[in-house]
Amino acid sequence: MAIVKLNNNALTSVTALPSGVGSDPNVKIDLARLGLRTFANQNLVATNSHSLSYDVFQDATGIGSVTQASRSSEEYVSSSVLGTAVYDTGDRRSTYTVTDNGNWESGSPARTALIDGTLSGQNLVLANTASQTGVFVRFDRGSGNSAVYTGAKFILQNTTAQAGSAWAWQGSNDNSSYTTLLGSQVWGDGSNNPQEFSWTNTTSYRYIQFIDLTGSAITTNYNNYNYEWLFKISPYSFNATGNFISNAITASSSTSKMGAVITYKDQAGTNALNSDIVLQLSADNGSNFSTATLTALPDFATGVKCCKVTDLSVTAGTQLKYKISFANQSSGSKEARITGVSLQY
Repeated sequence: MAIVKLNNNALTSVTALPSGVGSDPNVKIDLARLGLRTFANQNLVATNSHSLSYDVFQDATGIGSVTQASRSSEEYVSSSVLGTAVYDTGDRRSTYTVTDNGNWESGSPARTALIDGTLSGQNLVLANTASQTGVFVRFDRGSGNSAVYTGAKFILQNTTAQAGSAWAWQGSNDNSSYTTLLGSQVWGDGSNNPQEFSWTNTTSYRYIQFIDLTGSAITTNYNNYNYEWLFKISPYSFNATGNFISNAITASSSTSKMGAVITYKDQAGTNALNSDIVLQLSADNGSNFSTATLTALPDFATGVKCCKVTDLSVTAGTQLKYKISFANQSSGSKEARITGVSLQY
């Protein structure tokens, strides 16, 4: 009668359903919701069994292909894609709030001058103070705002290197836990002006900071004047339509009926099931897809909606796939984010 495998008390897969349960779509829906919740809470990767599969997009292993859509590192799929990164320019004082560790030159306007869009004045970032620790400059885009940072550029008056050789670029969304995007950098490399930094990143961050990670005291000086700091940002562009298709799941026997539970967010606007979000299922490796009629379930969690389809007739086979299509998507007015899918078979 065992239904689930337990791994450290967490549901990881459904291996077999007892007699009578496999034919009850309501029980399968309950198990699908439970499994999706467990996978989301435990940050588990996609898995499948003899009767249910789960994917909460912790990674891309469950996705076979995408068309005008992408999986975000924030663990959802939408019709947005990252565009070509470009430097922000001009007066950005209304975009960022700049803070530091308190060791700026007294009376200097350097905090805002670094992002005011001008190259006037000697904007010394740090005061001439010996034995400083925890030195940083931090930029905050404000609540509800973030960006995908992939680089930065310092426009300098001179190329003198700043003391300390373990500076790092870091990103955060809570101003507590920071992810290092690029480490072990010299501030002012002694030769290049402007000085540019680049890294690979697909995660949006509210905060970005340049921080010394030497762990010991450093001495700053008056020689490293900075005119302007620019950030290289990859913009998200929204496609009105798009889709993604799962990798094939091998069923133990020929399957002619399938079901699914989907969790999603209305990031903007209200997405209509079966028109803005469309589900199709296939049991013959995607050669033939049957279009489902999704019906709403009670909300999965705060801000997370849930829907289902049960016993959808499909062309019989053992290679199971789902396809989710987006329509009528538009940045800021209608944005659907698919956060989890469980197949039933």
